[in-house]
Amino acid sequence: MTTTTDTVRVSDRLDALPFTRRHGKILGGSGIGWALDAMDVGLVSFVIAALSVQWQLAPAEASWIASAGFAGMAIGASVGGLLADRFGRRHVFALTLLIYGLATGASALVGGLAALLVLRFVVGLGLGAELPVASTYVSEFAPARMRGRVIVFLEAFWAVGWTAAAVIGYLVVPSSPDGWRWAFAIGAIPAVYALVVRWALPESPRWLASRGRNAEAAAIVRDLEAAAGRVSLEPSIEGAVASAPSGRPRIAALWAPALRARTVSLWVLWFCVNFSYYGAFIWIPTILVSQGYDLVRSFAFTLIITLAQLPGYAVAAWLIEAWGRRATLATFLAGSAVSAVLFGTASGEAGVIAAGMALSFFNLGAWGALYAATPEAYPTALRATGAGWAAGVGRIASILAPLAVPPLLGLGGAPLLFVVFAAFFAVAVVAALFLREQRGRSLT
Repeated sequence: MTTTTDTVRVSDRLDALPFTRRHGKILGGSGIGWALDAMDVGLVSFVIAALSVQWQLAPAEASWIASAGFAGMAIGASVGGLLADRFGRRHVFALTLLIYGLATGASALVGGLAALLVLRFVVGLGLGAELPVASTYVSEFAPARMRGRVIVFLEAFWAVGWTAAAVIGYLVVPSSPDGWRWAFAIGAIPAVYALVVRWALPESPRWLASRGRNAEAAAIVRDLEAAAGRVSLEPSIEGAVASAPSGRPRIAALWAPALRARTVSLWVLWFCVNFSYYGAFIWIPTILVSQGYDLVRSFAFTLIITLAQLPGYAVAAWLIEAWGRRATLATFLAGSAVSAVLFGTASGEAGVIAAGMALSFFNLGAWGALYAATPEAYPTALRATGAGWAAGVGRIASILAPLAVPPLLGLGGAPLLFVVFAAFFAVAVVAALFLREQRGRSLT
């Protein structure tokens, strides 16, 4: 077989490129999908707050609206990674956008809790698969010397989407009894955008080369080189089809001796960060309402807190190439732990907003570093599977977190709740220290 050599040749050519307009198109095209994903997840926090009042939902019933989606995301992330390693990054990326866009639009038409839960599960299938596939896809185009920064910029689109959700939540959801329906209708946009992804973005050349489709891989690399003003004399040779593992053998390969430690570290990281992030941010508007703020004021506070995500990503994007993945991730996770305690014990509007902004800054910076570190921990044939299963394990925590919030609030209020979140962040700090540092290294 010649595919290993061909894959290395493609990898070296990609790593030698500067960041061009073509790279920007790939980053932007994937980032829009990422932002739409964030918008959908963010909208749920506002819809839950509105429906809790309108449908007179008990806290446990409201928590299931979030957890149903996360249950779908756990399955979607695991299956999506396997499909992306088997059928390609671009096709699966477009399919995930189509699934969750249509299901979100349909959610606007539901008349009761049961139907909404079913559709949120379907939405989760698409959402769960989209994020690890998109980060894998973009990481395989990015030159090694700037790959971490590029992935943090991709993750920064999450802040754009969540901010859009906060704006919709503030302006649309409280505007009428059907405001939450209009919010879901806006969330159907990804179904249309899926067509753009399918036809406007190229397939990953690293994945094509790993599958022995070297002529296609070389054509895409030549296009990127032309965009950089370089003319390549590399031949286009169709090699043998790679013998990549599939299904269960691919999952078992994540636990091979060479990969076992990084798989454990990533699974712990994803579980802890998901638990704390979704436990906090899905419930922040509802928690603020329970503390005496009206719906509109609660949504306004959430919008301000959300804006702090953008500088968090910006600082993480710089540090991840200056300090490396481990140091950046551990630092932002430690900041998240401290901020969680401060938010749980904050009093007064200024204190709540300041602590919430700190939590938003550090937590989303940590997410950027985690998404950068995850796909590059695995070789090309296993990259989407490894990223997808790490995300899938994390989604188990995101299912449990919204369900855990009501009883924890009952036991000790917001102080106990956010101390628990801080403890999960602290465990994640330890797990981050065991990651393999990949700064500046070429993807295999």
